[in-house]
Amino acid sequence: MPLFPGYVFCRFDASDPYRVLETAGVVHVVSAGKRPLPIDEREVAAVRAVCHSGLRAEPWPFLRVGRRVVIERGPLNGAEGVVVQLKNEYRIVVSVSMLQRSIAAEIEREWVRPS
Repeated sequence: MPLFPGYVFCRFDASDPYRVLETAGVVHVVSAGKRPLPIDEREVAAVRAVCHSGLRAEPWPFLRVGRRVVIERGPLNGAEGVVVQLKNEYRIVVSVSMLQRSIAAEIEREWVRPS
């Protein structure tokens, strides 16, 4: 299952979004009016870290509130996100604010510190 259904992340020249729009399956670029909006590099790096960590990850509802943390140990060392508890398991929720989408991965409680 895709973590962000309907979204593809790519780098392109913002002055020429039409090259991206000509790609089969691309409907539009996230933008404000006609100006493409970049996704924060730290958020992309955190999503990438979750995807490459080998931890079980899944889509998660976007969270607007909650305490941000930094992972200090384990395979997500250096990633930032919000910690939530679900059925006695701790998870880090990593969000892409621009898309209002989040993913969650299981973590050990001892891995985190407040950011």
